[in-house]
Amino acid sequence: MKFAVFSAKSYDRDTLGLAARNAGHEAVFFAHHLNALTAASAKGFAAVCAFVNDQIDKPCLAALQEAGVRVIALRCAGFNQVDLRAAGQLGIAVCRVPAYSPEAVAELTVALMLTLARKIHKSYLRVREGNFSLEGLVGMNLHGKTVGLIGTGRIGICAATILRGFGCKLLAYDVQENPEAKALGARYVALNALLAESDIVTLHCPLTPATHHLIGAEAVRTMKPGAMFINTSRGAIVDAQALIEALKNGRLGAVGLDVYEEESDLFFEDLSDQILQDDVFAQLLTFPNVVITGHQGFFTIEALQAIAEVTCANLTEFEKRGICNNAVSESMLAGPAKGAVKS
Repeated sequence: MKFAVFSAKSYDRDTLGLAARNAGHEAVFFAHHLNALTAASAKGFAAVCAFVNDQIDKPCLAALQEAGVRVIALRCAGFNQVDLRAAGQLGIAVCRVPAYSPEAVAELTVALMLTLARKIHKSYLRVREGNFSLEGLVGMNLHGKTVGLIGTGRIGICAATILRGFGCKLLAYDVQENPEAKALGARYVALNALLAESDIVTLHCPLTPATHHLIGAEAVRTMKPGAMFINTSRGAIVDAQALIEALKNGRLGAVGLDVYEEESDLFFEDLSDQILQDDVFAQLLTFPNVVITGHQGFFTIEALQAIAEVTCANLTEFEKRGICNNAVSESMLAGPAKGAVKS
């Protein structure tokens, strides 16, 4: 199958190109994002491969259908960037990579915790400038801290496994309890209880209508004073303005982010010679107790290879059977009222 790869970077060409050749497919790479204006690039392709910041709304899907596209292969786990109702109405299949390397995201999650807990980001800069003073660098142990995991799917379980090794106490919240989390010693509680009791809160749930701005002003006010907050899932699960207010008034002690709600205009691009136009993001960068990475939780060689292989396997399955076990549909968005978590 010949397929068009949008938002392609050099690492996509390396890993996805090799996987496509091994699977008997042909990948053609485009650097630009997929949206309604660029969908015409897919003319002549049976499938397109898209990423997290592509905008696959109804107009884009209509243009893809007109171009002859029958399947969209997402090279990521999340599918919030796709209008699944419109895709279903237009007869375009959508598949994803539900699990590639949950360890990769979980390890970055804990790396952010350690960086903030021990102020590694500040000491790194000091030492490079010849400043070896320890003033202002007093940190805290992770051992003995209570960590609240919102979402206990594959990534949440990997994070819990690592944190158990640090000697952390684990709380969990999810609409469906995972026996693996319980086996690791996690105790399931209501969301408000998790927020109130946790020294560190970490998100590991997908973005759905139910989880949009799950962490907002009310949730932040419920958190333990001085708590650390980590998000390596999806940016729009968090109201960034609520984080800013909590950082300003001292309610939050530290924040680590690998994702951001408006990241599509920022992440994965080199903007070092430009002035940032996003005032909220720029304000987040001013806090000394905030560490932000550019959506690199997935970015390990193991994860990239797995993403490429599963993406190509999805296309092979669709080509042979017309369906795919990793398909996503509108029904997957249905669930409990806002505030629920589906992992």
